[in-house]
Amino acid sequence: MGILNALMGNSSEVSSEKIAHEFQPILIEGEVIVKSFKLIRDMFVFTNKRLILVDKQGITGSKIDFMTIPYHSINYFTKRSASLLDLDAEILIWIKGTSEPIQKEFRKGENINDVYKTLSTYVLG
Repeated sequence: MGILNALMGNSSEVSSEKIAHEFQPILIEGEVIVKSFKLIRDMFVFTNKRLILVDKQGITGSKIDFMTIPYHSINYFTKRSASLLDLDAEILIWIKGTSEPIQKEFRKGENINDVYKTLSTYVLG
């Protein structure tokens, strides 16, 4: 079902243990991956210190952009959808010092609520 979800644009939770080795070179001392979600080729990686947005670019995904967003830098964020049922939804994140939000789109899936809840936990907590 993971491949089908990815093809349809759905996010799926990824085991922290599964990606820990890949992210180890960029994590600081004492930082651990708490939760991560994959959206086609992109990822939301929540650590105990920051949000890392992974954006694989190009046809082959050979270029990868790792954007670090400290939780305290997030001014506000929005979940936009037609209803609470997550049909064609998106998350917008406004960062201090920027006028345009970071926008990530989700298709028919259930995990936008999980991503939104995790984001809420770390920004508001």
